[in-house]
Amino acid sequence: MNTVRLNITLPDNLAARMNSFIKPRQRSRFIAEAVGQKIAELEEFALKKQLEEGYKARREESLEITKDFENSDLRGWDEY
Repeated sequence: MNTVRLNITLPDNLAARMNSFIKPRQRSRFIAEAVGQKIAELEEFALKKQLEEGYKARREESLEITKDFENSDLRGWDEY
């Protein structure tokens, strides 16, 4: 895997908390995993937002299709 060297700045308290769990030679891996997880969350959020917008945009069309098939959906069912 290719890597890129970055210089990052963290608040003192966050760095101290990280250092209490992560050994010095494992920080890069830890930060890479944390960033990867956050990016995955952001991508999932963006996808959900796109789907929601798509559903809203096609709402009227979906309702019309549902109405068109309403009679045939109930055909053959006993009346109660």
